[in-house]
Amino acid sequence: MILTKLNLWNFRKFSAKQEAPGVEINFHKGVNALIGENNSGKTAIIDAIKIILQTQSNEYYRITEDDFHINEDGSIATEFKIECIFEEFTDDEAKNFIEWLQLKKDSDGKVKYFLNVQFNAWKEKNKIFTEFRAGMNEDGYRMDGKARELLKCTYLKPLRDAEHEMRSGRNSRISQILYNHSVFNSKEEHELVGIIKEANEKIENYFTNTDEGKKVLGKIESNFNEFLSLSTKEDTRLRTSNMRLKSILESLSLDTSETRPGLGVQNLLFIAAELLLLNRDENNGLKLALIEEIEAHLHPQAQLRLIDYIQKEYNDSGVQFIISTHSTALASKINVKNALLCKDDKIFSLAPDSTKLDKGDYLFLQRFLDTSKANLFFAQGVIMVEGDAENLLIPAIADIIDLPLSKYGVSIVNVGSTAFLRYSNIFNQSNGSDIGIPVSIITDCDVKIEYDKDGKLNKKEDDTKNEIERLEKYYNSSCVKAFIAPNWTLEYTIALSKIKKELYKAVLFAQKIQNSDKYALTEKKIQEVDKAVKSKFDTWEELETDKYEAAYEIYQKTLLDNNISKAITAQCLASILQYSILKDSEDVTEETMFDLDLYQIEVDDEKKSKLKEKILNSEKLAYIVKAIQYATRCGYGN
Repeated sequence: MILTKLNLWNFRKFSAKQEAPGVEINFHKGVNALIGENNSGKTAIIDAIKIILQTQSNEYYRITEDDFHINEDGSIATEFKIECIFEEFTDDEAKNFIEWLQLKKDSDGKVKYFLNVQFNAWKEKNKIFTEFRAGMNEDGYRMDGKARELLKCTYLKPLRDAEHEMRSGRNSRISQILYNHSVFNSKEEHELVGIIKEANEKIENYFTNTDEGKKVLGKIESNFNEFLSLSTKEDTRLRTSNMRLKSILESLSLDTSETRPGLGVQNLLFIAAELLLLNRDENNGLKLALIEEIEAHLHPQAQLRLIDYIQKEYNDSGVQFIISTHSTALASKINVKNALLCKDDKIFSLAPDSTKLDKGDYLFLQRFLDTSKANLFFAQGVIMVEGDAENLLIPAIADIIDLPLSKYGVSIVNVGSTAFLRYSNIFNQSNGSDIGIPVSIITDCDVKIEYDKDGKLNKKEDDTKNEIERLEKYYNSSCVKAFIAPNWTLEYTIALSKIKKELYKAVLFAQKIQNSDKYALTEKKIQEVDKAVKSKFDTWEELETDKYEAAYEIYQKTLLDNNISKAITAQCLASILQYSILKDSEDVTEETMFDLDLYQIEVDDEKKSKLKEKILNSEKLAYIVKAIQYATRCGYGN
């Protein structure tokens, strides 16, 4: 059996929609990964499952006012409900729940069992009351005893004190794990009891039959009897443990051969022991593991090994995992099909049937996700670009127009091509619901401008307009919006904008440094570039050169024909723009601007304001500005 559905009414972040639950979450076999930013509802989901099913660790959870949903008007709900539905029972599993099982037909017409359990909490006169029910009618029947025990899940809490958990002592965690394992079902007839009995006999023999032992035990016994009345006499003895298996297991501790292992090693050891409780085939109980913040105290490589194990474990044992994480390393490793995206108090499945991403693209997307790109699942907004040039330049422009991407939680993702739908459709739910993450696609229209047979530059305005309309129709959806360069490419469009002079300078800088083994400018190179830029722009002004022809010379004749790197050009342009708004300083010059983190240097507000206005008032740069505004929810489309 597996947990297939969790419904919540008025529990914490999740409200109720009249009779319908505020959130309905579908789980599947194997791994289910709750991913999302902080305060997105992951912990509430884990806690809801713990409350209704209880845990093998027997953690006590006290229901408080904080568990009741607070409505938008500030009123607090007076009751909440948690509901779990279990399916895919084997006959051996079903016999343990026969009083509460219901029947239904699946899509193939086959009749199958399912189990519905509910936890209700309500308030009366400042007191909180709870009940747990399961069964075949709306109210259900009470479930206690063995059936209730078989529904308990395994829970691995975050930020564990693993050293303490694995230490010996009364009711220690390691003793609980071992005591509940099938190996120790025989309890008092277990082999360990015989081993300890034999050890106790040898120890007792030492203290009663050897001179050294009798000297120690005899003195203790003599002192002890002095404290007792004359009518009372007690024998004393020394032993390792009493003869109950529970006490024997409580005397054990689990550690490694390393003298002082770090937190990461201790946590891995703790997890390895805790997962023993999942192997419960002999009693046909629920094999469900909840692992919260699985990345706690683990370095990235250890995280990847752990998630590898967990994703493979299902194939061997049928264990169902529900894990939560906000680690980009883990998000990149977890199969996208297993992800449940937590966003704005809603849960969105990223499984093939739930999104508009083609099934054939899932493997493609999985290979694409590394730790830098997986951050798109934790973002408030996403900007997708097709190359390194946009990837380098867009963040700089966003900073200048006072919409820094990091501040607004926007991730920029370089897909390295124009196959945006192989990525963006993961954000489009098949049922049309809005996932709440605005996705901007910045791309070129790629209608090449060239000279015709008469030597006249053909701007191809109609072709460009039609292509932009086609691309917008192709890419646009509920939360995904395409922003297309109005002329040919990014670089050609910038060459038509109000920062064309900065672009031309960046192109010449890139030409001088691209064959060097480091980004380096000398005073002589800078003077040569400044002279060349001034000369070219003076000539264009004198000849009243058409702006499209000037842009063509910058982009085609200078950049492309000379095989100058677009990426290096973009890096140079970003640095030029950032350098131009800094306060004057003898320590920061154009020669050193590639060696410094310009974001850490004080900005001249007046210079920045002028450049910001130049960019905002440039018609050709409007598509970039709108893309940034949409992703940051500050302006366009918001």
